[in-house]
Amino acid sequence: MIRIGIVGTSSISERFADAVAVVAGVEVSRVASRDAERARAFADAIGAPRTAVGLADLLAAPDVDAVYLASPNAVHAQQVREAVDAGIPVLVEKPAVLSAEEWDAAVSHARERGVVLLEAMRSGYDPGLDVVRALLPRLGVVRRVSLRYEKRSARYDHVLAGEQTNIFDPALGGSALRDLGVYPLHALVRLFGAPRSIDGVRVGIASGTDGLGSAIAAYDGFVADVAWSKITDSALPSEIQGEDASLSIDAIDAPRRLVLTPRSGPAEVIEVDAPANPMVGEVERFRDAVAGADVADDQRVTGVTLALVDALLRPRLV
Repeated sequence: MIRIGIVGTSSISERFADAVAVVAGVEVSRVASRDAERARAFADAIGAPRTAVGLADLLAAPDVDAVYLASPNAVHAQQVREAVDAGIPVLVEKPAVLSAEEWDAAVSHARERGVVLLEAMRSGYDPGLDVVRALLPRLGVVRRVSLRYEKRSARYDHVLAGEQTNIFDPALGGSALRDLGVYPLHALVRLFGAPRSIDGVRVGIASGTDGLGSAIAAYDGFVADVAWSKITDSALPSEIQGEDASLSIDAIDAPRRLVLTPRSGPAEVIEVDAPANPMVGEVERFRDAVAGADVADDQRVTGVTLALVDALLRPRLV
């Protein structure tokens, strides 16, 4: 049994704990927060038996075999280093760190110490993405890829009220690109590899970061457009267009309803069978990694995705 300590008491940690509960071979043993009362309240809410005050306390606990980091983006790199130095396997919430350079350094450090390091990019381990990949040959030559994740955050209301909040705070690494844009970018890399080039535009909001944006990526023979937003909603699906057929994808972060439409003939609807909690796949992958599975390619995809984020962060906000 792999005993996991959770760092962070947000809703994502709660969903992670729910996923752990249905995966064999893992359990949550402790919850860590700088606030002891908050840690205890969250541990009680998710059924974790024990708590820790801060990361150092968690890493020293005798009942912690691995950690899940769901802290603010800006502290990921330092916390990953501390966990690796302690010899503790790490599953770090996306985005794993703030740049491809930081990720390369973290991966090198983890490999030198012989410690597992994996990004918690749930969409990369979702069975729906596997179904999308399996359907690609039926599309013929791919010519256009349009991937999107646009969902208005309730916390945008805080920004509109003149308040600062973590996910929109650039000092903490918050941005719509890092929070939601990474999903279509990661899927793009998983499905088609790294593009030859990428360029984009990010729209700024009062907090000092981007609220939405769009990017164009060039591949040999086709183009990919990516859209993300945390300040507007969209009912549009993602789509992959080939010369023989197109594939509509209801949600790129968790594909559940796919529609394959050939040039001639009726459309085919494919329903994806998947766990109710979309984080189950990443928990299973982390469990297998701790047991010895090779995650070098997972780490490579994270690095390529972060490099695309780096490139899209360079242009000034509009």
